[in-house]
This record gives sequence, structure tokens and C-alpha cells, in this order.
Amino acid sequence: MIDLRVLFVLFVILPILEIWVLIRVGGFIGAVPTIALVVLTAAIGAALLRQQGLATVSQAQLKMQQGNIPLEEIVAGIFLAVGGALLLTPGFITDVIGFSCLIPGLRKVLLGWVMKHLIANGSVQFRHTHTSSQKSAPGSTIEGEFRRED
Repeated sequence: MIDLRVLFVLFVILPILEIWVLIRVGGFIGAVPTIALVVLTAAIGAALLRQQGLATVSQAQLKMQQGNIPLEEIVAGIFLAVGGALLLTPGFITDVIGFSCLIPGLRKVLLGWVMKHLIANGSVQFRHTHTSSQKSAPGSTIEGEFRRED
């Protein structure tokens, strides 16, 4: 469940900070250059999103062809979607967060931090039940259990 404080920050505090930063930057470099910079970051973000998205889909397809679950690519896809949305949102704070989601090295660091916190507070739990003596033939069915603990 999302904490109400997080929603307050996302929908009240962040937009106020974005407006403040846009006004400060506009006062320093002017309105037209500020608008141009916002449009430029959106264009760069769209191009980076396209490139990273295609690379992630390609990696996911390769893993699936090898019979592996593309878990990292699925999570990376979520980060790419969030990053793309943030880059299309006018503002410099959201651009920094958005670019962090789109740049592979920064995305890995961010992903590690998020997973660490999700596991630490019990939102995500991993149980490994496959032992090294259990080998499955290619194309065979692997049975498992899923249980969500809230």
C-alpha cells in the first residue's frame, strides 16, 4: 500500500518545487530559453526511451528464447515507463529522476536501491525452492507457487 505521505509529496510538494525551479531558471536565463530547455529534455528523453526500450525488449526476447524468465528486463521496462513519463512532465526535478530511470548505469543503481528497500520492509520476498539436483529439460513445465503476503 502506498503511504499517504508519498502521495502528498508526489502530488503537492513536487509540483510546487517544480514551479519554483522553473521560475528561478526562467528568471536567470529567460522564459523562452527555459521553455526550450524543457522541450529539449523531453525530446532527448523520448529518443533515449526509444533506444533503451528496444534494447530491453531485445534482451527480454533473448532470455525467453533461452528459457529464462526476463525478470530484470520486466523491472527495467517499468523503470523505463516511469522515466519516460517523468521526462514528458514539464520540470527539471522530474527530468533528473526521469533520466536516472533511463540511463542504464543509473537505472541499475536505482533498481538496487528500490529492491533493497522493498525487500527490507517485506513488500517483496524471494524463496528459492529449486535445488541443484533438480534439472528440467528444455520445454518442460516448471510448477511453482505464488503467495502474496500483505
